[in-house]
Amino acid sequence: MKELSVDEFIKKNDAVAVDVRSPIEFAEGSIPKARNIPLFTNGEREEIGTIYKKEGPAAAKWRAMEVVAPKIPALLSEIRKVKESGKEPVLYCWRGGSRSQSMAAFAALSGLEVPRIVGGYRAYRERILEKIPQMLHGKAIVLHGMTGVGKTQILDKLKEKGYPILDLEKFANHRGSVFGSFGQGDAHNQKTFDALLFEELSQIGTSDYFIMEAESKRIGRATQPDALLTAKEEGIHISVDASMEKRTRRIYEEYILPYKDQPWFKDKVWESIHKIEKKIKNKESLQSLYHAIEAENYEKVINVLFVDYYDPRYSHKENSYEGEFFYVNADSIADAAAEIEKIIENAGFAAPATLNS
Repeated sequence: MKELSVDEFIKKNDAVAVDVRSPIEFAEGSIPKARNIPLFTNGEREEIGTIYKKEGPAAAKWRAMEVVAPKIPALLSEIRKVKESGKEPVLYCWRGGSRSQSMAAFAALSGLEVPRIVGGYRAYRERILEKIPQMLHGKAIVLHGMTGVGKTQILDKLKEKGYPILDLEKFANHRGSVFGSFGQGDAHNQKTFDALLFEELSQIGTSDYFIMEAESKRIGRATQPDALLTAKEEGIHISVDASMEKRTRRIYEEYILPYKDQPWFKDKVWESIHKIEKKIKNKESLQSLYHAIEAENYEKVINVLFVDYYDPRYSHKENSYEGEFFYVNADSIADAAAEIEKIIENAGFAAPATLNS
């Protein structure tokens, strides 16, 4: 039975991780782009766990055999599909124990040679947490700016051009504010955030810089590692600005327009406002905000939140950084990206064509 260490698996370009744990375990945290081909459903796993506690390991193993045996042809067929796609399936479970061993044994009996990861998902997670601080060796180029100035759009534009980007909001599946989950689905947990951060750092490789947004330590359900926070503090800081009209339009198009006709939308707005209303000290503004929500005048809602909530908070955050700031206007995303490219070049860093050559 072929076994791979976590490092050996990470280095393989043609590998597809096959997670044989139950769907609930897979959802809690998995290797990015892994396929879930579970031996047990969530209910079956719970049942076998109960038998283990009440009757012991022998009874649990027997029940596991009864559950899995009828599924073996279907399970192996799914693994064969991965192999036939030109990729190498690599099995793992929680600790590299009986589930991945059993699947590898079934595969070998059918003529499929399928390796497994030693130590399973737990070893993978321990290893990436160990490696992430070592991979943050480059200089952080940090985009600051108030809500709606277009920081994420600038990151996207620079990524299109090949620049090394860490999109932390994407890793967290959350935009980092009380409205950050609108239209996003569930925010990623810490395990998923860390795995996606590691994967992107692996793609960046030996670049001596990376570009990121100045996010708070906590983004949705995830927390940035201390090494990344330190890199942010010690980075090159760029303050991005845009007109109130542009900012309002961008927020409206991102947060409001796609969802405003959904039955959940207005209730979600109220729910979010109730979380922050005590922090809006101007009572007249708060009443204006309430009336705007009732009237579904969401441009007005955005403007009140800018003036009385977001902008004062962002100004305070930006003032907490020491050192020089560069200033870029982002009424045009393309022009802002070009200005940032010049700042990067003047700082002595290579352009993407050089990085990739």
